[in-house]
Amino acid sequence: MNKLKMAWASGIIIVVALIVFAFFTSTHNNTPTVNPNGRLQIVAAENFWGSLASQIGGSQVQVKSIITDPNADPHEYESNTADARAIATANFVIINGAGYDSWANKLLSASPSSTRQVLDVASLLGKKNGDNPHFWYSPMYVNKVTYQILQDLIRLEPNNKSYFSGNYQKLMTSLKTYQNRIADIKRHFSGVKVAATEDIFYYLAQASGLNLVSPPAFTEAVAEGNDPPAGSVVTFEQQLESGQVKLLVYNTQTVTPLTSNMKDLALTNNIPIVGVSEIIEPPNTSFQNWMNGEIINIENALNMSVKRSP
Repeated sequence: MNKLKMAWASGIIIVVALIVFAFFTSTHNNTPTVNPNGRLQIVAAENFWGSLASQIGGSQVQVKSIITDPNADPHEYESNTADARAIATANFVIINGAGYDSWANKLLSASPSSTRQVLDVASLLGKKNGDNPHFWYSPMYVNKVTYQILQDLIRLEPNNKSYFSGNYQKLMTSLKTYQNRIADIKRHFSGVKVAATEDIFYYLAQASGLNLVSPPAFTEAVAEGNDPPAGSVVTFEQQLESGQVKLLVYNTQTVTPLTSNMKDLALTNNIPIVGVSEIIEPPNTSFQNWMNGEIINIENALNMSVKRSP
């Protein structure tokens, strides 16, 4: 299904969900509240932001992440009345923005609240619709978002400032494991040519100092669910056949016959392949453990195909 059809179908489903939810809210108070156990109610559109919020909030928050399935494509997510109800009654909502989770914007608009805190990651980072939305693959962006989550939680619960701040410091120490590994890749493999089937790898390649050479027209089209221009396909194939590309990264949640063909071509030319996902995998692990596992796979693949610099 192309993006236009998916957007049309998703729009219908959201409208239906909002109509049903309007009935719900006409007979229920949807003002954000703290639940009976005294914890702040946080809703994250995606579990990578939800994991960070949960670790900072600790026992003082209850976090619901809406998109948690690592086997599904988040770009195609269709919200429902349960999502609408969760957002309407949340104290704090975190969305990715930049068009990645536009369904969440619609649900927020359907239940306005003067007391609910909303963190739009794209807006925080100065990004807009059309920009690459995979911000969680940039360690710099992750650190900025994590700090903002801390500030928002303190604003909501100032009496718990010391508790939130302590959890934040522990989290930042934990994040250093995978972020230091990225720095290690940059030290040893800076400038190495790599390719990706989708633009999910852009920010991580940039942070790692890797030279991402795959045609942007190809990776952006795949990310949007469109067919890449024929010229970009030919260029990509030539890059994989040239022997210059030392690694192929693919999005495990955006698999098409064309991306599968690129993987096969990489294997034929003895190019290591590493899969990365848009959602935490497995879902019950922490953000930093998920990231660290992926970075280890990338570093190991580079070690196989490239001689490390001193």
